[in-house]
Amino acid sequence: MTAHRRGAPVEALPRTLSYQRPKGEQLQEILEGVIAALQPGALLPSERLLAERYGVARATVTQAVEGLVSRGLVYRVHGSGSFVAEPKFRQPLTLTSFTEDMHARGMTPGSVVLSQAVVPASEVVARHLALVPGSPVVHLERVRTADGEPMALERTHLPAQRLPGLEAADLTDASLYKLLEREWGVRMADADQWASVVRLASDEAALLQVADDQPALLFQRVTRDQGGTTVEYVRSLYRGDRYEVHTRLERLEG
Repeated sequence: MTAHRRGAPVEALPRTLSYQRPKGEQLQEILEGVIAALQPGALLPSERLLAERYGVARATVTQAVEGLVSRGLVYRVHGSGSFVAEPKFRQPLTLTSFTEDMHARGMTPGSVVLSQAVVPASEVVARHLALVPGSPVVHLERVRTADGEPMALERTHLPAQRLPGLEAADLTDASLYKLLEREWGVRMADADQWASVVRLASDEAALLQVADDQPALLFQRVTRDQGGTTVEYVRSLYRGDRYEVHTRLERLEG
């Protein structure tokens, strides 16, 4: 858990707001600047002090802070105030495993295996894996951690006939992709991925150790090997307060 620290004094903030722009929008920008200069866990000036300094309604300040909370920049502690949140991780655009991604960030990846068994493929799973419905697939459900903190809930399906014995493999704190390459000679090459924002179910929120109303990023991925054969269909729920999607767009000429 992030240790709470003393933040910037209200006296260090700009003294006035412009009359030409919405006050709530300006407050958010001011607080974003404060957040950028502070460490995670630092205390923000109270809403009462901000309202007094800028001569605005308390509700205006509350709305500005709530906007930062919804973006995962700030978190609240009842009775204590608002604090700078941990920085968000950007989802990479290259095909990497969770283990590889966390290692690249200098963090220790981990896994808590919740379920690991051969089950009949549902119509949705079968369609994504190009199988006949009811075909045996290995179903893996894992909580993925970074430095011991839950980051994502993964539900993975893979064709059981191609990967015999996978349902019994030890995947605790292990990289699935490295295991597939080492034991079955399967090397992942490319994938299609879709991202959307969802609301976590109560049991999912408990596993990720966040509030029930915490939004999450749902990534659905279909992964293929070097021969173009689909090997994996995975649905991953990433904590919305710790992850964001970044894409670079280029305008074509003409």
